[in-house]
Amino acid sequence: MKQREPEARSLQARSSGQWHEHYVRNARSRLDVPWERGAEITPEEKEAIGESLQAWQLGETSDGRHLLAAARRYARRQDDPLFVEVVRLFIKEEQRHGRELGRFLDLAGIGRVSRNWGDTIFRAFRYCLPSMEIWVTVVVMVETLALLYYRAVRDATSSKVLRQICAQILRDEVHHIRFQYERLAILHRHRSWPLLAATRLVHRVLYSGIVLAVWAGHHRALSAGGYSFATYWQAAWLRMRFAWLRMDPVRYSWSESLVEAEPQAELATDR
Repeated sequence: MKQREPEARSLQARSSGQWHEHYVRNARSRLDVPWERGAEITPEEKEAIGESLQAWQLGETSDGRHLLAAARRYARRQDDPLFVEVVRLFIKEEQRHGRELGRFLDLAGIGRVSRNWGDTIFRAFRYCLPSMEIWVTVVVMVETLALLYYRAVRDATSSKVLRQICAQILRDEVHHIRFQYERLAILHRHRSWPLLAATRLVHRVLYSGIVLAVWAGHHRALSAGGYSFATYWQAAWLRMRFAWLRMDPVRYSWSESLVEAEPQAELATDR
């Protein structure tokens, strides 16, 4: 097998301690949402994005019990008890997204839903295969598409409240994606090359299905934000290729403590 260039091993994964610091700090530095302005959403905007927002809001409201159970099993194997608290803070951040989107739905008179076919499928898939790797794999793919989705919703509305909610979520998701792709790099660290190649093939098949499912469920909102199917498909694969590059364990300089001095380049929130 062709050897990688020495400079390829330039990335370092954050430790659980560093991720804990990030989530605590991020919870204290949120953007101000001008709730006093009201929803300020037009009937046309509501028609284009309302139903989609209901479904996406539902997906942000998981109680995280299954993920925490998987995190506890993984943390015991890795002797990394702080990882469970990091996952708990990650879940709280996702739940905050759900609360703020729910508050906006109420403010706009759109209402909330308790069931959605897309959310049901994603939850069933994760619950039936309760390993840390399956959870992280699905989450990094969905959250990569969330960057496109919330950018589209932000561009599809003139509502100051909704635009600010989307801006905060976009800021948070950049770090969520990094948290996930670094964890996959750690999980794949000792995987043989043939097995790693098979894993990548499965990822691509799975991601294809998720990309199509998100378009099927949210194409009206994505279109309102400026995406055609072609531009959505292209942008989705461009962003996921970045994540795949960053989850390649060969690109990392590993230490037993997984300590990193400073973050490397982050995902941009613009197209």
